[in-house]
Parts: sequence; C-alpha cells; structure tokens
Amino acid sequence: MKLSLAIVALALAVPTAGFAQDSTAVASNGEYPNTFSSGSANISPFTNKSRRFNDWAISFGAGVPLVQSADLTSIKNGNGKNLFGYSAYLSIDKAITHAFGINLQYDRGETRQGWFNTKNDAPANASANQKVGARTQYDAISLLGDVNFSNLFRRVDNHSPYRWALHGYAGLGTLAYRAYQKDENGQRLVTELKPFKLGSMFAQAGAGLKFKVNNRIDIESRVMYVITGDDEFDGGGDKYSAINQREEQVSDNFFNATIGVSLKLGKHESHLMWHDPLQEMYYKLDVLANKNQDIEVCKKGDLDNDGVCDDWDRQLDTPAGARVDGAGVALDTDLDGVIDLYDKCVTVPGPVENNGCPVVTSVPVTGGAVDEKETKLEGIEFDLNSDRILPSNTPILNNAVDYINSSSGTYTVIGTTDTRASETYNQKLSERRANNVKNYLIKNGVKSDKLNAVGRGEKDLKYPECNPATKCPEWKNRANRRVYFEAK
Repeated sequence: MKLSLAIVALALAVPTAGFAQDSTAVASNGEYPNTFSSGSANISPFTNKSRRFNDWAISFGAGVPLVQSADLTSIKNGNGKNLFGYSAYLSIDKAITHAFGINLQYDRGETRQGWFNTKNDAPANASANQKVGARTQYDAISLLGDVNFSNLFRRVDNHSPYRWALHGYAGLGTLAYRAYQKDENGQRLVTELKPFKLGSMFAQAGAGLKFKVNNRIDIESRVMYVITGDDEFDGGGDKYSAINQREEQVSDNFFNATIGVSLKLGKHESHLMWHDPLQEMYYKLDVLANKNQDIEVCKKGDLDNDGVCDDWDRQLDTPAGARVDGAGVALDTDLDGVIDLYDKCVTVPGPVENNGCPVVTSVPVTGGAVDEKETKLEGIEFDLNSDRILPSNTPILNNAVDYINSSSGTYTVIGTTDTRASETYNQKLSERRANNVKNYLIKNGVKSDKLNAVGRGEKDLKYPECNPATKCPEWKNRANRRVYFEAK
C-alpha cells in the first residue's frame, strides 16, 4: 500500500506543478493586447527572473485524531474513556496568488475508539454488551485548496506588523485503512480498504492559524474535519453488523488537530502568502499624501538671467551671453581659466593675458646655418598627473625635430610639474615627461647624441606664485606642467 501511495503522489504532483506555473501567454502580433486578442492585458512578460516573492513551501506536522461521528467514537461524553490516537502529515504547498494556493498532502495516523483502548484487556462481557474497543490505521492522499482569509479581509489601514494569518483548507482525496476490533475473544482485522477503490474517496476541510517566525519558517496550528463516507471506518465491522446499526449515520467522521511547521523555499526574502498588494499600495499612497505638495519653483528668481534659478545657482553673476552648466557656472571647455565667452581658443588652453590662447615661444640659438629669427623651438604642456604626449602637441614636436636636425648644437629637454603633489613624486614625473619627449624626437629622426633629458620637478615654475599655499587658476598650473628645450 505504501508503494502504491508513493506512485500516486508522484503522479498527482507532476500535473499539479505544471498547472501552478505562472502563465504569460501574450499575443505577439504587434497589436496592443486585450481580452479578445490575447486573453490578457499584461504586456510585460513574467519570468522567474522578475519574481519578487517565493511561492513554494514544504509543511509537516503531527497531532491527535478524534472520531466524533460514528458508532464507535473517541469522545465518550461520560460513557467510558476518551481515547487518543496519533497522526502526521507532509505537504508540498504552492501559492498561486497572495490569497490562494494548492497543497498536495499525505496523511498517516491511527484513530482509537470504542469503550476501551485496544492495548488493554477487554471486559469479560464486551461482545455481549457491544462495548468493544477498536482502532483504525489509515493513509490518505489529498489535494487541498488553501485560502488566506487574512489577505482577503485584512484592513488596508492596518499598520501593525503582519505576523499572524488565518487560512482555510478544503479538498478531496483517496483514503486507505485497516480497522481492528477487540473484545474478550481477542483482536481481529474487521475491515481493510485499499486506495483508489470505489469507496475510498474522502473529503476534508478545516482552518489553521499561522505565525510567521521569520522569512523562512512558519508555525501553524490546524484543525481539520475528515469525512470518510464509510460506515466501517470506526471498526464496527460489516455495515449490517449489530454495532453499525446502532446509529443511523453512514459516514464515520473525525477531527484531526495538528501542530506543524512550514519551510518556505526560494531565494527571495518574503513569501507570496505573506504579501498583501492592497496594503502595499495604500502604504505608498499614504507616503505620497504626507509629502509636501506645495513646491515653489525658483523662489529666489534668476538675477543673472542664465536660465538657472538662484535657489541652486552656484555663480550668481554669470556674464550676459555666457553658456552655463546645470549649476549655473559659466562653461570653460579647455579649463584654462578663461570662460568660453571670452576665450579666443575655446578648445586649446592658454593664459588669460593672451585671451585663452597658447603663447608661442622661441629659443635663441647661437651658431649653425639656420636663421633663428625665422625658426621657432616651442615647448609643450601636459595634463595633470600625466606624462602622455597629447596629439595636439605633435606638430610642435615635429617642428622641433626639423629645427634640431638643421642645427649643429645640442639641446637639453627639461621636464617640470606644478606643485600639487609631493616633491619626490613631482621629480620623478618631470623626468618621465622629459624622457618621453626625448624618445619621441629620437624616434622621429633626431640623433640621440644631440639630446639630453633632465627633470626639475616643481623647482622650475613658469609661474612661481603657484605654490601649495596659493590657489592658482588652472591655466597657470597647466603652464607649469611643461617640457621645454634649452640649448647647450
């Protein structure tokens, strides 16, 4: 019987799991979906990746079954002893929505009923007075609907912690049992019912109160009422026996009170059965309602008319016609300290006194066949904390290649930095800058014996007033980060 029930449980679980999967059948013909074209108005595909809640759980528990409506009962009401059996259950639970789920449940137990416990000796006149004892061992598989009444009827303005939930259960299944009867002549098997027989169908319904211990564990106390539909379940024997003819009812029913634990499965923090979408929606509405809706935009005005309100304008005296960023600061594309409105060379940095354009310098050289007044040997500048030669400087260096090759003298390539680092670091950075320029010149045709590279760090400033204690404009700092040439 155990093997048969296990096979049946697996057979029921497969279609149940398939039925419980979330479906997102949406028309893909390019039209907006509606109830006529696609059967759903949901245009966003729902996948496992987009889930917010866990929806699977495993539950198990144990309890006491009490035969209540039968010819032989567990509750005597003063006519004998109250007899207690035992029961256990195991179920696989799937939440379909926040208020409804389906459980595949296996029950096993033993009820005890009659005038005495079958473990004890029978009275001498037990059979003559029909005061027999009985017990019934049962196995059952059922499919239960699970309704979360707390999510259905919970007040949306309830801000208390959501730790308790009332559930209702109802379903059908198949029941197999072996009923034993005992009198002064001993104990004997009086009825045996195999699973999936014509009379093995049964129903059960009840309620349970769950307590949320944490996001993974629930504790539940549950009371179920089992309707067997069988007059022989209580161990009274054949339905025409004297015992089974004492009462008119044809179904032996019992209560099953249990205490169990649910283990919620999945990677998410909370389970779907503990989520109330209406509560979440009203909570968000309350948050929005409590926010101040009277927002006054541009309360202080825009005094410089740059399009940025003075409430968050970081430069309140922007010149008329200047382009600004989101904070109201005039744009300076090349970061040379001259805003684009006044900069004659917007993309090339240069000093303020030269309207933001770079200064062309010449180095006097004695000797050689070249007229130094017509040929110029210019220096180049570098980005902050960089020794990389910028593409914009290659024309200057190519001119230096021609100049040095046409001259008979030798030259020192001198690298410098600004003052925004330690002296040791700046010294090494200046040496790298000088060597990079020297290597570039050699690579492009200058003989190595005509060049020497020297780094002077922050000791050779073009603008000496830019020291660590002084805040200089960027164009001066950039001018200090340079490589220039000196004739020997």
